[in-house]
Formats: sequence, structure tokens, C-alpha cells
Amino acid sequence: MTKIQQIIGERIRNFRKQKGWSQEELADIANLHATYIGQLERGEKNATLESINKIATALEVSLEELFKSIQPNSKKPDYTLSQIITKLQARPVEDQKFILNMLDLLLNWKDK
Repeated sequence: MTKIQQIIGERIRNFRKQKGWSQEELADIANLHATYIGQLERGEKNATLESINKIATALEVSLEELFKSIQPNSKKPDYTLSQIITKLQARPVEDQKFILNMLDLLLNWKDK
């Protein structure tokens, strides 16, 4: 599995979960097989451009949203921020607010 496969898979999973859909529901709407969706989300399969387009359309996200800030080289400065954003997008808003509050506390403590 490549980093790009993993990142795209995580993004697909995050957008799907934001919709409250199962893999089967996304597969039905995108006219793909649920097993294939699972393999993409786990980074086990390379997606075709056609499949990516079907998934983005089903999820009502642009291809730009799906691919933005992908930097598979972890030495690049934006990579860490991209990973944080990807992980937070998968969480409910309440969790995001809680994490933001905890981050504020942690940064205030660190700056002392």
C-alpha cells in the first residue's frame, strides 16, 4: 500500500462517515461493489479515475476536496497538518470541539 492509497482511502472513509453511510450504501450510490469500497478505504486497492469520480460524485465532494494537500512524503511540512485534518474530519463536531479545547490547553501549557 502506498501513502497516497492510504490517504485517499482515509478521506473516502471520512467523507462516507460524515454522511452516516455504510460501505454498502456508498457502493450502491456510486454503482460500485461494497468489497471494492472497503479495499479502497483500507488502501489495499488502486482506484481507477472512473471509480474515484463515481465515489466523489456519490459523496457530493469535489475531486479537489478529495485530493487536496496530499503529500505522501512525511518530510514535507504540510504532511502532518494534512494528517491531523484528515483524522479530525472523521470525528463528530462535538469531538472536534473537545479536541480543539484540549489543543488550546496543551498549547497554553507548552507556551508557559
